[in-house]
Formats: sequence, structure tokens, C-alpha cells
Amino acid sequence: MHNPQPEVLDLFCCAGGATRGYQEAGFRVTGVDIVFREEYPGEEFHQADAVEFVWDNMEEIRRRFVLAHASPPCQGEGAPAKGTNRVRGNPHPRLIEPTRAALEALGLPYVIENVAGAEIRKDLMLCGEMFGLGVIMHRFFELGWRLEIPQPEHRKHRGRVRGWRHGRYYDGPYVAAYGNGGGKATVAEMKEAKGIDWTDEHLALREAIPPAYTRYIGEYVREFLALERAA
Repeated sequence: MHNPQPEVLDLFCCAGGATRGYQEAGFRVTGVDIVFREEYPGEEFHQADAVEFVWDNMEEIRRRFVLAHASPPCQGEGAPAKGTNRVRGNPHPRLIEPTRAALEALGLPYVIENVAGAEIRKDLMLCGEMFGLGVIMHRFFELGWRLEIPQPEHRKHRGRVRGWRHGRYYDGPYVAAYGNGGGKATVAEMKEAKGIDWTDEHLALREAIPPAYTRYIGEYVREFLALERAA
């Protein structure tokens, strides 16, 4: 905790949207993901199963890091996906429970991020409009080990998400940063809307959370750590 640049472990880091936000809040970030991405912006990267990485490196993680952030894949977590899993045998794994178990055993402050239908505590909800972004992208965060972060006001959305809905085209101030066709956002539009400038990979951009979200979280984590040191 006396490191002038404290370290965050970003599990399931994907292209590094969460990583960049923590960096902007003053942290050094190590990412872990099953897929290697050359453009990942963190200071260190490990290609590995994220949950196994925690169990296999528990003592080193406790020694080095002040926070663990985890964004388990959301494809198996939302309400529609869980219904598909049940009816059609959807192959997407559900990784929130094993992730939580590993983080609770770790004993560090942690953040688990996911979509509305995911089975996490909804301790914090962030929306792109809170940060003046061109996406809405509601995301929920479970906060562990006494970590508390204030809930910002959920500002009224300025309009609709641009694109086709049920055969009708709508214009609006937000782009649809998911899927293809139907007026969905282009790579350039997603980069601008989310504040991501280091990758052009379409899927990675769709999945990445805006760095503004974890910059907000990281700023309060620094305050939390300062209070813990002073206690």
C-alpha cells in the first residue's frame, strides 16, 4: 500500500477498457485473460484462465495488489442468456460464482462488473450518460471487502439509441455498441462513444466497458485505501 503507484489486478480484462480507467485513476494494472490481445494497454499481462490464476497465485496477488477487478463474460449471465442456457444448452459458462469465491478467498477489496440480469449484488450502477458518453451501456458492480463507492445520480437519457427497431429507424445521441447491422455502431463510432483509442477490434470494442466507469471507481478506491492506512 506504500507503493507510489498502487497495483490493480484486472481479471477477464479483454481489450482493457477497465484497465485504462484504473490507469487514469493512478494505478498500475496487470491484466489476465484467456485470449491474448497485442494492443492490451496495461503494464503487464498474463494469458490464463482468470479464476485459476487467482487460486494459483494467491500469495503473490495479496502481496502486490490493492484491488482485484473482475468482468466475467456476460454472454451466460443476462436473463435471456440464462433462459437459452436452460432450454437450448447454450455453451457460454457462468463464471460469477467461481469468480466471487476466488476473490473472497483472496481477501482484498474487489469489484465484479456485469450486466443487469447477472446474479451479482447491485452495489453500484453506472451509465454512459453520467459521464457524457455516446453510449448508455448500464453496468452493475458488486463491491467486496468493505469497499463503498457512492452512487452517482442516474441522469435522464437525452434521447434514443440510434438504429432500427421493429422496422422503424430512430435517430438519437447514443450509438448501439453491440451486434452488427441495423444501424449498429461502426468501429470508429464505438471508439469515440466509449473513449477507447487503442484498438480497432470490433468484438473487443463491443465488450469493453468505457474507461470512465473504472476511472470513477478507481478515484474512490484511492480514497478508501488512504482511509484504511490511516485507521
